[in-house]
Amino acid sequence: MGHPPLEFSDCYLDSPEFRESLKCYEIELDRTSKSLKELIKDGNSVINAINGYSVAVQKFSQTLSTFQFDFIGDSLTDDEINIAESFQEFAGLLQEVEHDRMMLVQNASDLLIKPLEKFRKEQIGVTKEKRKKFEKESEKYYSQLDKHLNLSAKKKESQLQEADELVDKERVNFYESSVEYVYQIHQVQDRKKFDVVEPVLAFLHSILTLNNLTVEMTQDFMPYKQELQLSLQNTRNHYESTREEMEELMKRMKHPSQISKMHSFLPMEGYLYCQEKWALGVSWVKYYCKYHKEGRLLVMTPCEQRPTTKQGPAQLTLKSCIRRKSDSIDKRFCFDVETVESRPVSITCILIALSEGDRKLWMEAMDGKEPIYHSPIHKQAEMELNEVGFKFVRKCINYVETKGVTQEGVYRTVGSNIQVQKLLNAFFDSTHPGDVDLYSSDWDIKTITSALKFYLRCVLCEPLMTYTLHRDLMCAAKSDNLDFRLSEIHSLTYKLPEKNREMLEMLIKHLVNVCSHSNENLMSPSNMGVIFGPTLMRAKEDTVAAMLDIKFQNIVVEILIEDYKKIFSNRPEDSTVPPIPPPRITPRKRQPITISKRPPRVFQALSPDHFHRAESNY
Repeated sequence: MGHPPLEFSDCYLDSPEFRESLKCYEIELDRTSKSLKELIKDGNSVINAINGYSVAVQKFSQTLSTFQFDFIGDSLTDDEINIAESFQEFAGLLQEVEHDRMMLVQNASDLLIKPLEKFRKEQIGVTKEKRKKFEKESEKYYSQLDKHLNLSAKKKESQLQEADELVDKERVNFYESSVEYVYQIHQVQDRKKFDVVEPVLAFLHSILTLNNLTVEMTQDFMPYKQELQLSLQNTRNHYESTREEMEELMKRMKHPSQISKMHSFLPMEGYLYCQEKWALGVSWVKYYCKYHKEGRLLVMTPCEQRPTTKQGPAQLTLKSCIRRKSDSIDKRFCFDVETVESRPVSITCILIALSEGDRKLWMEAMDGKEPIYHSPIHKQAEMELNEVGFKFVRKCINYVETKGVTQEGVYRTVGSNIQVQKLLNAFFDSTHPGDVDLYSSDWDIKTITSALKFYLRCVLCEPLMTYTLHRDLMCAAKSDNLDFRLSEIHSLTYKLPEKNREMLEMLIKHLVNVCSHSNENLMSPSNMGVIFGPTLMRAKEDTVAAMLDIKFQNIVVEILIEDYKKIFSNRPEDSTVPPIPPPRITPRKRQPITISKRPPRVFQALSPDHFHRAESNY
């Protein structure tokens, strides 16, 4: 129940009930003043917390904007470009949010703190001053009244009259202060209903307005988020495919028998010790050497630099290479190389390899006169693309499209290696080739899809899209110009041998059909690219650089699937291939994904007067 109203007439009576009612109002006033102090204190804490949070977010966004993604290789996929630029987009979004936040809370003190402080000082403070005056005048009046009533009637008339006038004066002052005090109490009780609520309303409105703007930005962010998540998933799939290939390469490179195969594609390089003769004897100096077989150029870079001079690499033209006889020197693994300098003078250098196997590799690379010994590389029997192979691929495709086109993860799930080898051995048996019923209970969908991939990847003597066109296909996939990328792959497809193109068309048509059921099997063109990129294409050399290009092999297969009709329905209009632009030199035809930008907002400065004017319009 509320307080009883204070009547001005009660000020003259000054009854105990009046004083008790006045006491209740004073207690309420003290409670309001204390609550306002807490509200102002907590409001300042909220404002400081918002400012501190905003400063931290802005610092975070600056760190994001300066973060750099280095990459391996000579080009990035579209997905990798989107990922590399994502932190810039994140930073821009955060900066936009914080810009809006600071615009809306920069006047928070004017909206909340100052109006509350003003009310507490001007209204409650004035009321307390009126209270002090009332209590002072009350004390003076009742003190004077007590003195007046204690005067003896025997006093002179002039003295009694003077005392009466003094009491009347004090009574008027007391009544006046009492009325003003009651009036001020009513004023502060009525004004606090809007003078306290309006600033809180304005401050709350600014916070909720920011939340509403954040919701709008979130809606604008969602399409970008979905595109970026797709890029992240595609890149993760490419990584998994590349990681598996690189692990296999690492395992192969641990065997010495693979080193000679590796050096058949690359310049021979490694550490050698060269004999150098000095006045006081002979020393062996360590060099890092690289031999380029095309120009018979041997580049020797000293590993131990002399303190006085800095030596650069020496370039020598090789004339001959001969193994050093064991009884002619007390060192092992030696061989002689005869070089020709700019002058027609031959120089013979004695070199020491790191091992006997290393010496054989150097001599093999330099066409040395010593026989080359290396362990034969065990390799599975390979075969040319023939009618039995076509029959096998057709049967596998027919089975998948009949039995497993809607199966989740078709071609992604792997079958038993034993069963795969059993199926291939039975189908390609020289006595009864192709005489296998795939619909038999001996085979399941995983075995058949794995056998198809294994045949294309490991059984054929070269990949379906050939070693010859591999480099051109990689350059096309790395192009920033999407139209050029498609037209180049279209043109290169028709440079394949007839049988290869026929099987490629049959296979891609099948993959298009499988991808058309992606809602059920979850196999999109991008997923198929990850699976069949390394299956249909690969570099002739086994190197880490070739492994890193697998993601572009995946892109080639993805383009073949997405543009199947354009590529295989018509031959390319111009058979001459235009020059391939270097990666990222020309502007991108398609802009990378980005967060949509809204027109700049104009915010009206919020204040209690703003709300007062808004209410007056109703």
